[in-house]
Amino acid sequence: MTSKRDYYEVLGVSRNASLEEIKRAYKKLALKYHPDRNPGDPEAVEKFKEAAEAYEVLSNPEKRARYDRFGHEGLSGSYAQPNFSDVQDIFDLFGDLFDGFGFFRQTGRRSRAQAGRDLRTSLTIDLLEAAGGCTKTIKFSRHEICPTCHGSGAKPGSSPVTCEYCGGYGQVVRSQGFFRLQVTCPACHGEGRVIRDPCPECRGHGQVRKTVKLEVHVPPGVDTGMQLCLRGEGEPGVQGGPRGDLYVDLRVREHPLFRREGKNLICRVPITYSQAALGATIEVPTLKGPLSYEIPAGTQPGTVFRIRNGGMPDPHGGAAGDLLIEVTIEVPKKLSEQEEKLLRELAEIEKTNVSPHRKSFFEKVREWLSTMQNK
Repeated sequence: MTSKRDYYEVLGVSRNASLEEIKRAYKKLALKYHPDRNPGDPEAVEKFKEAAEAYEVLSNPEKRARYDRFGHEGLSGSYAQPNFSDVQDIFDLFGDLFDGFGFFRQTGRRSRAQAGRDLRTSLTIDLLEAAGGCTKTIKFSRHEICPTCHGSGAKPGSSPVTCEYCGGYGQVVRSQGFFRLQVTCPACHGEGRVIRDPCPECRGHGQVRKTVKLEVHVPPGVDTGMQLCLRGEGEPGVQGGPRGDLYVDLRVREHPLFRREGKNLICRVPITYSQAALGATIEVPTLKGPLSYEIPAGTQPGTVFRIRNGGMPDPHGGAAGDLLIEVTIEVPKKLSEQEEKLLRELAEIEKTNVSPHRKSFFEKVREWLSTMQNK
């Protein structure tokens, strides 16, 4: 302990220096010996630690008073001298003092663990699959950890080496006039290491592109525009970081019978004039199969009947939608002789003006033949 330099001497201040003077002196030395400014210089690291140790004692009124009275020997127990085994301890303790320096608060090889990128793909299903939920297999492309180098990027039998340009920090400090800027190392691109002998399979990237098949569980009630998120199925992370996520955009095909409006389904069902007028039991389609439904007498075109909970399920767990049956009057394009006769009789009863009977081509042929025979 007696071999340590005097703390006032370390900071270059007098014994009656104010706390503000001590702080300014320490910041000046910290800037001078900051590891980001002196990459790969162990002597600068030691001076950086020494200045931090002196500042930690002299900025504390109780420790400073005991140091002034007993020197280094008086710093024990609760007044013990700080032990900065790593410069990261300094940043943890005095990190706020470095905000204006333009340096990272940590040094040495930076922790570069980063989550992988998110990916996006799409999936198309039909309405019945959307209604009941389904399991589908999707195929997409993503990167995987190289099986040859296990993600290191180096050829088997070799390892990445510390970048000599930045000393493994991944950052370098450059001066521009009065300003000092910290920028990404151009040699290692911020990795802090370089690969001398790259892996032949991934060419030093540590990852290879693969086509992947995954089963996707689609919940009931989904609609076009909704999205599923598969956690951890995106691109692999960097330096041990977690994988990104995979987002699946959903599209539901249009159905030939049902038109969807939110949770509700609309189905247009044609009925005849007589069914509308007299009432009838008709068969209507539903998601669960055909259903017999009673149409009352006097039903008007465009009337909508509601079947509760016959629509789409709520993907969020709420009540299901309804099935709306919209009836339309189907007018036949061709009538049998009996149908036409009855309808004309009905028109006479209703005193309705209708078009006269139009002779068919064959009726005209029969009349012409009959005329020719009588001549």
